[in-house]
Amino acid sequence: MLRLLLVLLFCAATATHAADTFTFSNEPGPHAVGLHVRQQYDYARVYRTRLDLVTGQPATGERARPIQTLVWYPAVRGGKPLTFGDYVATAATEDDFALTTGDARRVTDELVAARTRGRLAQVKSELAHAMRAVKDAPRQSGKFPVVIYAPSFSAPAAENPDLCEYLASHGYIVIASPSLGARTRFMTSDLEGLETQAADIAYLVAYARTLPQADTDKLAVAGFSWGGLSNVLAAAKDDRIKAIVSLDGSLRGYTEYVNGGKDAPKYVTPARLAVPLLYLAKRPLSVEELNRREIDTTFSLMNRMRYSDVYVVTLHPMKHENFSSWGLRFATDGEFDEYTRDEVSLAHGWMARYVLRFLDAYLKDDAAGRAFLDNTAAANGVPRHMVSLDIRHGEGEPPTLETFVGQLAKQGFGRAIDIYQALHARDASFVIGENGLNTWGYQLLRGGRGKDAIEIFRLGTHLYPTNGNLFDSLAEAYEKAGARDEAIRNYRRSLDLDPKNSNAVERLKALGALPATAP
Repeated sequence: MLRLLLVLLFCAATATHAADTFTFSNEPGPHAVGLHVRQQYDYARVYRTRLDLVTGQPATGERARPIQTLVWYPAVRGGKPLTFGDYVATAATEDDFALTTGDARRVTDELVAARTRGRLAQVKSELAHAMRAVKDAPRQSGKFPVVIYAPSFSAPAAENPDLCEYLASHGYIVIASPSLGARTRFMTSDLEGLETQAADIAYLVAYARTLPQADTDKLAVAGFSWGGLSNVLAAAKDDRIKAIVSLDGSLRGYTEYVNGGKDAPKYVTPARLAVPLLYLAKRPLSVEELNRREIDTTFSLMNRMRYSDVYVVTLHPMKHENFSSWGLRFATDGEFDEYTRDEVSLAHGWMARYVLRFLDAYLKDDAAGRAFLDNTAAANGVPRHMVSLDIRHGEGEPPTLETFVGQLAKQGFGRAIDIYQALHARDASFVIGENGLNTWGYQLLRGGRGKDAIEIFRLGTHLYPTNGNLFDSLAEAYEKAGARDEAIRNYRRSLDLDPKNSNAVERLKALGALPATAP
């Protein structure tokens, strides 16, 4: 297990010597910050296989999925702040809650030694650096919006502690769990891996409802790299999520999971993603680099998110790994190419500012946050040449069943056909099936809304003019409304389409439209 953790957490290490310091320059908000670390299980999912995948021996201990959960929150002032080393130490127990204190300390030491290649003395100041959060500090009273943070590929929950503390200091509850694969500590770069992390996000959304401070009506998801793709899947499934933050997310690198193709889940559509999106991007690659890496540039989910406000903020000093303050704290001066450490650190701070302002705009309905997003970078005080912006606002409500029903409620069910046709013209994928319309009509009929039921059945016969069952249902609704002639006409049409429809025959007899002896 120790070797596995070493590989996972520090496989990206390229440094030849350890970092000096990282400075997160942003001033904190008005709130003190607390941190809870919770070790809990999702008992609805299996994590450990029956046989240990390393030793082949029968698995021991709890097999349910471990969800080590970090919660940053507004707190009462006081107490000793955590160090960066305390955050590093949380990685030791991410999928093994049974480690003793001594074993956890040993794992942590080995993690740091592997990352620094034995030059521990050079990072002691970084590990000892005081952060802002106080462990288990008393909660501040009040309700606060919730942000679920999804880490990058196989990364620890604490990969971005500076950002998470910063948001909590400005009145947010931030909740994160590590990026684990479906069956092992290794995340897998496939759909199962993505949906596993999306399910972790869903678990944390449910957990947030147990927190007395959490205002879960104001909910966003944020994530870096792989986590900035899995959170999109989570938002496509859960319309309680009101905003998405993607820190150089894999929306660009793994388009096969969001392009509607054979490998993509069918629920990831522009209509299901009518959610404001903030995408923070690294410096652009040249055409030659894109070609060498065989990166497909023919598809962009963000360009197809027609019903969402989309903000693409490109931070030119930053490479992909710079979006994690964990990575920056272990980085060396030689890793920043033509930029300096200070320039990259400053860009990282602006990244956090844009995240905060975006969340303020869409979770707190803050006008200043909305103005900040729509400003030029220069107007916001960003240093020249650091940031470029691409801003697109949504085209109105998405063509979904919810939108359709909402428009019926506003305009009246008598306009069902016109409203449906308008939404379908905007997006041909908006379709309500024959069975769905028939069921819907009967729900209205049983609920005492016969006139509305008639309009839904009329829509059904308009869209599916060869479906005898829908004409039979429409006739029944007319009959119950006392419209005898319309009932007879539609029963006859149903019988024309389906001569075996015995119900239509019986009803026509009862209405005096067929002889009682008719077959």
